[in-house]
Amino acid sequence: MPEMKLTATKREILGKKTKQLRSQGLTPAHLFGHALESLPLQCNTTELLKILAQAGTTRLLSLKIEGDKETKKVFVREIQKDVLSRQLLHVDFYQVNKDEKMQMSIPIVLVGDAPALRGKGRMVSRGITEIRVECLPEKVPPQIDVDISILKELEQGIYVKDFVLDPDIIVHADPQQLVVKVTEVIVKVEEEKVVVAAEGEAAEGEAGAAEGAEGAAKPGAEGAAKPGAEGAAKPGAGGAAKPGAGGAAKPGAGGAAKPGAGGAAKPGAGAAGGKAEKGEKKK
Repeated sequence: MPEMKLTATKREILGKKTKQLRSQGLTPAHLFGHALESLPLQCNTTELLKILAQAGTTRLLSLKIEGDKETKKVFVREIQKDVLSRQLLHVDFYQVNKDEKMQMSIPIVLVGDAPALRGKGRMVSRGITEIRVECLPEKVPPQIDVDISILKELEQGIYVKDFVLDPDIIVHADPQQLVVKVTEVIVKVEEEKVVVAAEGEAAEGEAGAAEGAEGAAKPGAEGAAKPGAEGAAKPGAGGAAKPGAGGAAKPGAGGAAKPGAGGAAKPGAGAAGGKAEKGEKKK
């Protein structure tokens, strides 16, 4: 693996004034390390972007600082970019001891095409996407390539135990941990169909309930309204009113009045007159 080199100069402009550097095509940076004081640096932005694209945060770099005799072995520790413009704002480098082991998380990259994917309704199911390793700085792999072209059958998988790495690299992960396999998505489709069917049944139930409500509403509104309004109103207004006003009124006014005035008066007057006539005859 070819060595990657980067040049930097010591920086005197600090704080918010670093905006001036960016306008000049320079990116502010810092160098950290074990038993090392933070050192402010600045790098050519164009050169730095090229290095970052190739090295990321897992490739060992040789950092040459102007004025220093020896180069420093560093990793990119942090990259800061503007959220909106994606402009490179700041980079942190971490100096390592080449004779001291270190731990680092390495990304897992899938390469190749899996023959098992040729079937209908199949997909690649990912397990872990990075793995923790321990080794000397110069042994750190930038990434771990996993060839999925060996996956020829459904549900066939690749696990951590299948990695072929340098013997000096210690993997801090369960050997049975899944990395990738080919799965089928038929079960998910069936679940979707069940959900759709349940929704259809619920819709039919709602429609039936709505029709039942309409059928119950019509007899209650029309059938109950007609007898209550018409049937009850007619007897109350016509049948009850007529007897009360006509049938009750007529007997009270006519039948009761006539007998009281005529029938009651005539018998009273006739009875008294009859007695008077009898008295006269006895005399």
